Amino acid sequence: MEMPVTPQNFSTLSAAEQVARLRLIRSENVGPISFRHLLARYGTGVAALEALPELARRGGGRGIRMCSRAAAEGEMEAIRAAGAELLFLGQPGYPSLLAHIEDAPPVLAVKGCLALAEGPSVAIVGARNASAAGLMLAQRLAHDLAGEGLVIVSGLARGIDTAAHKGALAGQARGGALAGAHANARNEGGTIAAVAGGLNVVYPPENERLQQAIGEKGLLVAEQPWGAVPQARHFPRRNRIISGLSLGLVVVEATEKSGSLISARLAGEQGRLLMAVPGSPLEPRAHGPNGLIREGATLVQSCADVLEALEPLMRRGLAMSESSYTPPPLVHHEVDDEARRQVAELLSPAPVAVDALIRTTGLPSAVVAVVLLEMELGGRIVRHPGHRVSLTPSDYGMF
Repeated sequence: MEMPVTPQNFSTLSAAEQVARLRLIRSENVGPISFRHLLARYGTGVAALEALPELARRGGGRGIRMCSRAAAEGEMEAIRAAGAELLFLGQPGYPSLLAHIEDAPPVLAVKGCLALAEGPSVAIVGARNASAAGLMLAQRLAHDLAGEGLVIVSGLARGIDTAAHKGALAGQARGGALAGAHANARNEGGTIAAVAGGLNVVYPPENERLQQAIGEKGLLVAEQPWGAVPQARHFPRRNRIISGLSLGLVVVEATEKSGSLISARLAGEQGRLLMAVPGSPLEPRAHGPNGLIREGATLVQSCADVLEALEPLMRRGLAMSESSYTPPPLVHHEVDDEARRQVAELLSPAPVAVDALIRTTGLPSAVVAVVLLEMELGGRIVRHPGHRVSLTPSDYGMF
C-alpha cells in the first residue's frame, strides 16, 4: 500500500499514480484544496478516484464527471511531445514558494528553465491599457531588476505584464548583489510567465513571439489542461500563481476595479511583500497603486527601492520551512446526517471562514472538513482564499 502524501515521498510517484493524480485534479468539482483533502483521507490518487462518486452523492450531487485515463494519458503525451513537462506538488522541481500557499496547484505544466522558479523573484503586474509612461517604467524596472539577478514573474497579459516580460528578457544578469548570492538567478531570461490557459494556447494573440521567447529563455507555467482556452474564471486562479511564485509583488498601474488589485489582495493573503508605484491623483490608472500605498503597501519608484524592500527577505534566505500547507486531518469513519445538516444550515452565498463553522457547530474540525469535502464534490459549495467557503448560487435557499 502506498504511503500517505508527504513532501518526502512525492518523488517516488509511480507512472500509474501520476496518471491517477492528473485524472483527479481534472475531474469535476475537484479543486486544489479538495485534492489535498482527498489524498490525506485516501492516501493515493488511485484510491481517491474510486471514492469520488460516492462522496459526491453524499454531498448532494447527482453524479460527477471524472477525467478518463485516456484523456489524462493523452494530455501527458502532448505535453512531453512539446518539450514541456508536468510537475506534481511535492516532487523535486516544484517551486518551493508556490508549494506553501494553501491552494497550490496539484500539478503544473512547465516549459523552459525550471531553475528560475527557485531564484529570488518579484512579480510585476498592472493595467492592460497602461500609459506610455507606465509601460516604460515597468520595462525599465524589470530590466534593472533582472540585471541584479531577480527573476521577474508576470501573467503575459497586454500592457504592464508584457512590458515587464520584455524588460526582463533584455536584462541579462550582470552578476549583481543578488545574482552573486544565488547562482540559480544567473540566466539569459530572468522571467516567468504564468499563463491563464493551457501551456500551448497563446493569449493574447499578439504575444505569440514573446510567449515563445519565454519558453526558450525563461519559464512558462500553466495550471489549466493542455489546449484550454482562457476563460474569465481562470485569471484570478492564474493571479494566485503569479504572487505565489514571488517574494513580493509590484503594482505599476491599475484602476480601482483592475484585476491587478486581485493579485495584490492574494499577495497579501499569501504573506508576500506588497509594493506599488505611486502616480498622479488625476490619473485613474494611479488610483489602484495609490490606494494600496495608503493601506500600507511599500512605495517604490526604482530598482533600488525594490531591492531595499526585499533585502530583509533576502537576508533570511529563499528557503522555506520543510513543512507546507496541509489540510486538517480527516476522520476515516463516515459522518452522520445531523453533522451534515448543522454545517449546511450555516452556509450562504456569502463566504464564511471554516473556523467559524467549527466554532459555531461545536463539531470536530475533521468532521466539518469531511462535510465540506462532500459538498464541494457534490457541486454545492465554492472555496475562497483564506480558508472560506460559500454556497453555490443554485444551492441558496435549499436549507
